[in-house]
Amino acid sequence: MNDSHDFLTAAMKMRNRYLNVLEASLTGTLYGDAPIDPWTGGKYDPNKRALGRDWPGLAQTMIGSARMRNLRYLCETVILNDVPGDFIETGVWRGGACIFMRGILASYSDTQRRVFVADSFAGLPPPSPDIYAADAVDVHHTHTQLAISRKDVEENFRRYDLLDGQVVFLEGWFKDTLPNAPIQKLAILRLDGDMYESTIQALDALYRKLSQGGFVVVDDYFLAPCAQAVNEFRTREGITSPLIPIDGYAVWWRVSETANHD
Repeated sequence: MNDSHDFLTAAMKMRNRYLNVLEASLTGTLYGDAPIDPWTGGKYDPNKRALGRDWPGLAQTMIGSARMRNLRYLCETVILNDVPGDFIETGVWRGGACIFMRGILASYSDTQRRVFVADSFAGLPPPSPDIYAADAVDVHHTHTQLAISRKDVEENFRRYDLLDGQVVFLEGWFKDTLPNAPIQKLAILRLDGDMYESTIQALDALYRKLSQGGFVVVDDYFLAPCAQAVNEFRTREGITSPLIPIDGYAVWWRVSETANHD
């Protein structure tokens, strides 16, 4: 009995160590990765990186340590509670959050769930103010740093030995790829599309595929157009689960048993 207990304890410690190192590498905190944004002067600040307040030069995610740890907590919760469904992120940049989700699945020997990697891999779309008035002055499409190719994202997965059949790429604009995506059930829906358009299209296409007990994470809730899309969707669908803040930027909520699903 003691040997078995000791083995399980050691295995859990090794899993925790692996996921901690994976997070640190993906965020760039492991090596003090200098940022490339125009507002930090190229100087690495661990506090800004923890809260995702800069754009890393080399690291695979810009969401910061706090949001990565939230993602880990939610993924581990659905795994440990047998909440059925795949994981998806809509808007992936260099793929870091998706790589982390795949690493979490690997650490739990989960061979059934898939990680969907949804992005245009060409940056954000120009605004369509005639359809989405909230995006009228949006300039995200002008930031070339946000356009990361699918090839580069695949290579990032490969560097961590996490590119396999459980990783599914959905390449293209959300309006074209998400409504007919080959997804039956979701346990994690992580939205990182910045704009009203990208947020509402993902929610409209995917929310009803979430299992009871699954989670929605909204990375850009601090941006007014994104928050407007989320608030209007929740009102329309009668969603009353509380919005839980993460780091002053992002929020999440859990799909309740009374959620209005088909």
